[in-house]
Amino acid sequence: MSLSDQELKEIAYLARINVKDESLSALKVELEEILKLFEELNEADTSEVDAMSHPLDLSQPVRKDEVTEKNEREELLKNAPSAKSGLFLVPKVIEGEG
Repeated sequence: MSLSDQELKEIAYLARINVKDESLSALKVELEEILKLFEELNEADTSEVDAMSHPLDLSQPVRKDEVTEKNEREELLKNAPSAKSGLFLVPKVIEGEG
Protein backbone atom coordinates (compact mmCIF):
# COMPACT_ATOMS: atom_id res chain seq x y z
CA MET A 1 0.00 0.00 0.00
CA SER A 2 1.43 3.33 -1.04
CA LEU A 3 0.83 6.42 1.06
CA SER A 4 0.98 10.00 -0.12
CA ASP A 5 2.68 12.69 1.94
CA GLN A 6 -0.72 14.26 2.62
CA GLU A 7 -2.13 10.94 3.92
CA LEU A 8 0.92 10.52 6.14
CA LYS A 9 0.48 14.04 7.53
CA GLU A 10 -3.19 13.32 8.24
CA ILE A 11 -2.30 10.08 10.02
CA ALA A 12 0.30 11.91 12.10
CA TYR A 13 -2.27 14.58 12.97
CA LEU A 14 -4.84 11.97 14.02
CA ALA A 15 -2.19 10.14 16.08
CA ARG A 16 -1.25 13.47 17.66
CA ILE A 17 2.41 13.12 16.73
CA ASN A 18 4.60 15.88 15.38
CA VAL A 19 6.45 14.75 12.25
CA LYS A 20 9.02 17.01 10.67
CA ASP A 21 8.96 17.27 6.88
CA GLU A 22 12.50 15.86 6.60
CA SER A 23 11.34 12.70 8.46
CA LEU A 24 8.34 12.02 6.21
CA SER A 25 10.11 9.80 3.69
CA ALA A 26 11.67 7.52 6.34
CA LEU A 27 8.40 7.31 8.26
CA LYS A 28 6.51 6.54 5.04
CA VAL A 29 8.80 3.59 4.28
CA GLU A 30 8.38 2.18 7.80
CA LEU A 31 4.60 2.58 7.80
CA GLU A 32 4.26 1.02 4.34
CA GLU A 33 6.26 -2.02 5.55
CA ILE A 34 3.91 -2.37 8.54
CA LEU A 35 0.88 -2.13 6.25
CA LYS A 36 2.37 -4.84 4.00
CA LEU A 37 2.58 -7.13 7.03
CA PHE A 38 -1.10 -6.55 7.71
CA GLU A 39 -1.91 -7.37 4.09
CA GLU A 40 -0.03 -10.67 4.50
CA LEU A 41 -2.00 -11.42 7.66
CA ASN A 42 -5.27 -10.71 5.87
CA GLU A 43 -4.38 -13.32 3.24
CA ALA A 44 -4.12 -16.11 5.84
CA ASP A 45 -6.94 -18.66 5.62
CA THR A 46 -8.71 -18.67 8.99
CA SER A 47 -11.92 -20.36 7.88
CA GLU A 48 -11.03 -23.53 9.82
CA VAL A 49 -10.05 -21.64 13.00
CA ASP A 50 -12.58 -21.31 15.81
CA ALA A 51 -12.96 -17.88 17.36
CA MET A 52 -11.54 -17.62 20.87
CA SER A 53 -11.20 -14.97 23.51
CA HIS A 54 -7.84 -16.25 24.81
CA PRO A 55 -4.98 -18.08 23.12
CA LEU A 56 -4.94 -20.74 25.83
CA ASP A 57 -7.81 -23.08 26.57
CA LEU A 58 -8.64 -21.55 29.95
CA SER A 59 -11.86 -20.85 31.73
CA GLN A 60 -12.49 -18.19 34.32
CA PRO A 61 -14.10 -19.58 37.45
CA VAL A 62 -17.18 -17.64 38.44
CA ARG A 63 -18.93 -17.26 41.74
CA LYS A 64 -22.52 -16.47 42.56
CA ASP A 65 -23.34 -12.80 42.40
CA GLU A 66 -24.33 -12.32 46.02
CA VAL A 67 -24.19 -9.29 48.30
CA THR A 68 -21.44 -9.95 50.84
CA GLU A 69 -21.40 -6.64 52.69
CA LYS A 70 -24.21 -4.64 54.21
CA ASN A 71 -24.99 -1.14 52.98
CA GLU A 72 -23.31 1.30 55.39
CA ARG A 73 -23.64 4.40 53.23
CA GLU A 74 -25.54 6.50 55.77
CA GLU A 75 -23.17 5.55 58.57
CA LEU A 76 -20.11 6.39 56.49
CA LEU A 77 -21.58 9.67 55.24
CA LYS A 78 -21.98 10.84 58.86
CA ASN A 79 -18.18 11.25 58.97
CA ALA A 80 -18.07 13.30 55.76
CA PRO A 81 -17.53 17.04 56.15
CA SER A 82 -19.86 17.56 53.19
CA ALA A 83 -22.28 15.21 51.41
CA LYS A 84 -25.18 15.50 48.99
CA SER A 85 -27.50 12.86 47.49
CA GLY A 86 -25.55 10.06 49.13
CA LEU A 87 -22.19 11.23 47.72
CA PHE A 88 -19.11 12.79 49.28
CA LEU A 89 -18.59 16.38 48.17
CA VAL A 90 -14.95 17.38 47.67
CA PRO A 91 -13.37 20.66 46.58
CA LYS A 92 -12.49 21.06 42.90
CA VAL A 93 -8.77 20.40 42.41
CA ILE A 94 -8.42 20.43 38.62
CA GLU A 95 -8.47 23.73 36.79
CA GLY A 96 -9.48 24.00 33.17
CA GLU A 97 -12.48 23.82 30.93
CA GLY A 98 -15.79 22.97 32.45
